[in-house]
Amino acid sequence: MRSAFFGRSRARRVTTCTALVLSAGMLLASPAVAETGPRPVAEQPQSDAATAFTKLDMTQPAVETGDARIAAATAVVKPRFDVDGDNWPDLIFRAQNGRTYTSAASNEFETSEALLDLDLVPLGELTGGGGPELLTVGRDGVARLYTESTTTGGYHSWTGKGWNIYNKVFSPGDINGDGNADLLARRHNGDLYYYRWDGNSVPFASPVKVGHGWGIYDQVVGIGDNSGDGRGDIVARGKDGQLYFYGSTGNPAAPFKAPKALGKGWNTYNQIIAADDRNRDGRADLLARDQTTGVLYAYSGLGNGTYTARTKLNGSWTHADQFGAAGNIPTAGRSGFIGRDKAGTLFWYGDTNTGKVTQRYQWGSEGGWEGANISYVSALDAGAFGDLLEVYQGNLYSNGEVNLGGGWGIYNLIVGPGDLTGDGKGDLVARDRNGVLYLYRGNGYGTAVASRIRVGDGWSAYNKILGNGDFSGDGRTDLLARDGSGNLWLYKGTGSASAPFAQRVNLGGGWGTYNKLAAPGDLNGDGKADLLAVNAAGDLYRYLGTGTSATLTPRARIGYGFQTYDSLY
Repeated sequence: MRSAFFGRSRARRVTTCTALVLSAGMLLASPAVAETGPRPVAEQPQSDAATAFTKLDMTQPAVETGDARIAAATAVVKPRFDVDGDNWPDLIFRAQNGRTYTSAASNEFETSEALLDLDLVPLGELTGGGGPELLTVGRDGVARLYTESTTTGGYHSWTGKGWNIYNKVFSPGDINGDGNADLLARRHNGDLYYYRWDGNSVPFASPVKVGHGWGIYDQVVGIGDNSGDGRGDIVARGKDGQLYFYGSTGNPAAPFKAPKALGKGWNTYNQIIAADDRNRDGRADLLARDQTTGVLYAYSGLGNGTYTARTKLNGSWTHADQFGAAGNIPTAGRSGFIGRDKAGTLFWYGDTNTGKVTQRYQWGSEGGWEGANISYVSALDAGAFGDLLEVYQGNLYSNGEVNLGGGWGIYNLIVGPGDLTGDGKGDLVARDRNGVLYLYRGNGYGTAVASRIRVGDGWSAYNKILGNGDFSGDGRTDLLARDGSGNLWLYKGTGSASAPFAQRVNLGGGWGTYNKLAAPGDLNGDGKADLLAVNAAGDLYRYLGTGTSATLTPRARIGYGFQTYDSLY
């Protein structure tokens, strides 16, 4: 039985920016108060970009000549996501505030009770209801199908659990020739599985493995039909920036032909997005977002797996954390980092999806966190923003309200890098004074953690342990650790609670030159975790995650004045 969803029933921690900007020379009115319990946590600030949206005109010329090519009406391919009924494709995206929107309207597109969506997969109109179908995969690993979508939401018609075994879920369009869009899903080891659209009470047939080795690509995009055979095609980007086209075969057991190289240089984009037939010539097109400006570029399909030169579209799209039908591995749970100055005041810096950080926003009262034992961790609930933890009198408090239990005073480090066990829930690791590392599994609601699991010894060799997302490019959460000699080590996540990390990999020396390190999550919107470092002069350097064996790019200076902080989190 279908049920209409009209609004999210839960409160969000972030709605509007109530923090004051220090750069404007303003201070919060309330002074620090004497410590009588865990400190109250003010609403987390967010940047203005989190709620400032551009309306994309999908009718803009899509070819280098400046004139859209209008083919015969019979050749026009119906878009898979047209929610305003104008026969032009619309985009759907998750914004920096964690909510989902469409390019057709400025209002929120309501999806589910989950706080945020990871993959957003447009499927087209499959049920005869008039509006397109949309599949979402939540951070909790639950897939939800919405039918008859409009600009404000759709009917929640089906739910399936366990989809967190995949790091990417997407649709190339119709694979088996029945006229319905099908699904593909890639596991963390690179195996590719095919889900045929069934259309019954369970809309997808059981998965069938149709390939392996797809982990070599950091972006896989189901583009629809570009080759003119009526079946869905794929483009995939190698980690070196080379783009490949996979044409359809018509055989569901082996649905794609050998790849055809389309050219290099595509790593200038952080997300490559299926645009369907946006110039109405019967061929699938592409969009791609520049990773330094947030500008979208359009590429028109030529019907043979190749594309025209790019055309710049209007506006900047830095506010979109994740586009629907984009090829990257989505990430969520925390964006940005905080600094505590020598007076005990907290300041938050957000990401911009361009590799830089926002201006700073004061978080809470002036001097309110002096001497506090705090950590800033990836969300322990299903939210988009991190949690501020404080150890007070041996108890661990989340956001000043939720008591996660006692006995935490034995630890000299607490890190919350995200989901370490593969269940879609944020976890914690803690190191005791003997160098033993323990894992605490989260319950997904931010209200409790499970009993600790001992996962390693010898971690006292490190003077910094941090993480926030996936550095290795496989979609699993990782850790970084710096030893006393200045070597930086990568501990790749395995998704196993009993052994959450693979054998460490040395990323190189010289990291002792920095007196502060921070893991801000994904700074440039490509789905990979990044790293920040501050030297004695207070200069801020950025290292972007590559998902390759090199792990991090060479450094780039993106700020200064960070010597004002005694700690970064």
